[in-house]
Amino acid sequence: MATVLIIGSGGREHALVLAARRGGHRVLCAPGNAGIARDAEVHAVSATDASALITLARTEGVDLAIVGPEAPLVAGVADALRDAGITTFGPGLEAAQLEGSKAFAKDVMDAAGVPTAAYETVESVDAGMAAVERFGLPVAIKADGLAAGKGVVVAQTADEAETALRACFEDRVFGDAGSRVVVEEGLTGPEVSLLAICDGARAVRFPAARDYKPIGEGNTGPNTGGMGAYSPLPWLPGGVEAFVSEVTDTVALPTVRQPDALADELLDTVHRPVLAEMNRRGIPFSGVLYAGLMMTPKGARVIEFNVRFGDPETQCILPRIDEDVVAVLTSAARGELEERALALSDDPCVAVILAAAGYPGTPRSGDVITGLDEATAAGCQVLHAGTAADAAGAIVTSGGRVLAVAARGTDLDTARSLAYRGADLIHFDGRQMRRDIGS
Repeated sequence: MATVLIIGSGGREHALVLAARRGGHRVLCAPGNAGIARDAEVHAVSATDASALITLARTEGVDLAIVGPEAPLVAGVADALRDAGITTFGPGLEAAQLEGSKAFAKDVMDAAGVPTAAYETVESVDAGMAAVERFGLPVAIKADGLAAGKGVVVAQTADEAETALRACFEDRVFGDAGSRVVVEEGLTGPEVSLLAICDGARAVRFPAARDYKPIGEGNTGPNTGGMGAYSPLPWLPGGVEAFVSEVTDTVALPTVRQPDALADELLDTVHRPVLAEMNRRGIPFSGVLYAGLMMTPKGARVIEFNVRFGDPETQCILPRIDEDVVAVLTSAARGELEERALALSDDPCVAVILAAAGYPGTPRSGDVITGLDEATAAGCQVLHAGTAADAAGAIVTSGGRVLAVAARGTDLDTARSLAYRGADLIHFDGRQMRRDIGS
């Protein structure tokens, strides 16, 4: 049994806590949340306070630290923990720029020969509008730095593009994160999230998943950090050529085929070339490399990289792993990852996000949450993100994405029905929930 410290306070971290517990490990979490406190030893230490995290890890005899969110990774927390002699899973500050700077990620992709959208990095509204004119519409406007999943606008008109550019450069909506903007040609097609565990040289992939970013059903409304996800993808076919043919011919995609077969091909064409390029630059990447992909009629294109477990993808991927996740992450943190297939359940998993009133703008806090135990009793995992305990001990909302309700089933429809059955048992005023996750 290992002592594991999971750093963060969201639904992704709750999923990691439960996965570590399934492996029989002692689990600590800092700072955690009201729901995580039921499943782990919670310590009131900020995820970006490297000094306090080092003290905690040493005091508690931590064998493995897992840094969950992007902010502490980009701030160099994983570097500080490793320098203190603590085995740590998560990339260092320099490698974390694959997520911390979209312009840096694009430069790495260009050098590695990884397929991605045509782009231009700009530093003014005028330069951005010139790029929009060159690429045509629709076009993606992306704040260069971290923006909590909200720094991307897919503009359908020139006016929308200009509004997005002015929000970054003039209104400073994203602060320094929007001081540079990446303008990209618009891409069309279904999205795929493919996460891989990396040890600096080798990579082992998780099963593919799909995330839903917009707040509204049918992918309408502003982008969020993610409103739900499912895995595996029964429509993901056995290779790029077959996929392109099916999309181009607009025929019905097959429901019976090796659902993750294309994922092995993507690991070879996306993740491994990036690892090689990062090594060439003297910046080995160790941690989770998350590729957000668009499956276009011309093949897969990388939309973005994240450098940590995805949220909400983690909530539907980890329940499908049928082996000790902590052992795999420890081997990666030590540079000893064995390239092999992870042991997986065949059962699909669907995770549905329940968001607070006002999200993704200014979310409302303090609304009492009911039905949590009922959802768990119905066979769901209830993963806490934006929750807290009030003075009376009730669980209340305290963030934008409040909960994820995840369920496995013998097929996707069963998993989806179970997840929504559990979600419907939970109530808080102003609750927002998409009804089309996994449909």
